[in-house]
Amino acid sequence: MSPLFLALLVAFTAAAGALDGGARGHGQRVKSQTFLSPPIFLRPGSVSNKWYMDADFPRGHVALKSFNGELVDARGAPVPLHETYLHHWLVGPYYPAARGGAGFRMVTNSGVCGATLGQYFGVGAETRRTATWVPDPYGVEAGAGPPPEGYGEERWALNVHAIDTRGAADRAGCTECRCDLYNVTVDEEGYAGGTLCCSDQARCRVEEGFVDGEPRVLFLRYTVMWVDWSDAAVVPVRIYILDVADDALLQGKSKPDCKVEYMVEECSSESRARNECVDVKVATEVMPRGGDVVYAVGHQHAGGIGTSLHGQDGRLLCWSTPTYGTGHEAGNEAGYVVGMSACYPEPGAVRVRDGEALTMVSNYTGERRRTGVMGHFYLLVADEREEPPRRQRQQPAPATKQQWRPSLCFSFPVPWCVPGWLSIGPPAMEDDDA
Repeated sequence: MSPLFLALLVAFTAAAGALDGGARGHGQRVKSQTFLSPPIFLRPGSVSNKWYMDADFPRGHVALKSFNGELVDARGAPVPLHETYLHHWLVGPYYPAARGGAGFRMVTNSGVCGATLGQYFGVGAETRRTATWVPDPYGVEAGAGPPPEGYGEERWALNVHAIDTRGAADRAGCTECRCDLYNVTVDEEGYAGGTLCCSDQARCRVEEGFVDGEPRVLFLRYTVMWVDWSDAAVVPVRIYILDVADDALLQGKSKPDCKVEYMVEECSSESRARNECVDVKVATEVMPRGGDVVYAVGHQHAGGIGTSLHGQDGRLLCWSTPTYGTGHEAGNEAGYVVGMSACYPEPGAVRVRDGEALTMVSNYTGERRRTGVMGHFYLLVADEREEPPRRQRQQPAPATKQQWRPSLCFSFPVPWCVPGWLSIGPPAMEDDDA
């Protein structure tokens, strides 16, 4: 380990340690600690998409309250998205093989997309301005119980996917992982872009003069907040991640097909003339187990203009909209999604049933073709509590003239109506510079 990295790690950890016990909620003693990932080595156009096993993380039986991360350079300064695009970071627990054994056993969330979206926490470019706080008295349980037979104590794995866009020939194309810009070949018919093309050690095309550009070392600096399980009466929550690219149920298939990403085609001249240049993608997934929704947030890439989640009867559960940056500094980069609004319903106000089919709608502007876009919903669900439902404290959907058209008419598995009320105008953004 280099002296610089060690100094940074000590400094960040010491600064975070000062917060230990300083934050409280509902009588719970909230602890906080900041860590650094292993160094991430990048040069102009290069990609790093690595898993780091046994990442620094709180140990013991705890209730996780939040996880926030951002890319920083060797000096600890935040790195803006127009220099290095943070495609995503993911974190989740696993059990390593017992001493003398090989391999490990990942622990995934409760959603049906566990094979591809099994993380406990994970955000993309919007990480700096997206709330991840788990409201009181709830928490994500970790470190409970002994490990499975043949495995060691619980550890945590961290994945960071970063794309260095300094000197990029097409910065937006690089962040969308357009295959024709990368030095990789994908043997999949019709695949124009996505994570298969911006894989680890791939390189996006750069302008002359940046081919041998200066390498740099970055880190993911992440802060974890938690309470000890024994310190307070914590209500555990289950994590569900829904994927709008999972069209299995709509095609009559019995097993989920969580593709994680999809492509938005450029809208037709007829749609432009009607000012309806919006790509609307709809998918339905079944909740294995219901309860009270206590937190929900969407995930979209540049070009996204909002995503919504609905119950089987069409009721709105959450509307999540992106915030676009307007400047140059980290956290406010023009043309990039720098935040997603989250929903915090009052306890008991938003409930889903066991086996209920939830419908997700993801809206993107169709002004041009976009590859590798995503539409996910992250939910925290707790068992129903014996108290009457109260007022819902959600982020309202943006008011537009086109927003509320004839009602949704979902029913599982059929029939259901394609929603006609979701064609809303795109937000102001400088997409070509993203």
